Amino acid sequence: MPPKILVFAGSNRTGAYSGRLAAAAVTALAAAGAAPTRIALADYPLPIMDEDLEKAEGIPENAYRLGRLIAAHDGLLICSPEYNSSIPPLLKNTIDWVSRITKDGGRPFKPYQGRVAALCSSSPGAFAGIRGLYHLRSVCMNVGLTVITEQCSVPAAHEAFDEDGVLKNPRSQAALDTVAQVLTATCRALARPDLA
Repeated sequence: MPPKILVFAGSNRTGAYSGRLAAAAVTALAAAGAAPTRIALADYPLPIMDEDLEKAEGIPENAYRLGRLIAAHDGLLICSPEYNSSIPPLLKNTIDWVSRITKDGGRPFKPYQGRVAALCSSSPGAFAGIRGLYHLRSVCMNVGLTVITEQCSVPAAHEAFDEDGVLKNPRSQAALDTVAQVLTATCRALARPDLA
């Protein structure tokens, strides 16, 4: 069975560069032999993380929906923009809410446990969102994800894609292909240690 990889962008903005990169990542993952699933965080709206709210109302159902979806996949590929050299609030809030889940239906449940993640970024600037990935990597590791070393950061994102959504720069495309290949191979190896 091909590894199942959940792909999403850290921005809900119409035409977001991270969304275009996520679409390109789906193609790269399929070529690498994975079974990618693309979702939009807009379909899982969540309030701002608030422990008082959690105490009064519990963890929001959309966090559970997303957590169950994460747990149903072998890995994640997250494409993030960079906000003030860090993580966009939408993405951080989503990660935080899902990390609060410890049980589902009375059974122990940690959605991130045993999952592998790959990180990509995009930005109109020359730094390509790489500063934000430093923080995102730290957060992902802290919640229990295994994050692969390989990453893809796309500079000048406003002109990085052709009209078919393909990356114009061969180096950027090669980096994305490498991320897809390593993520797929890592997920496969963890599922079948005898193949590592």
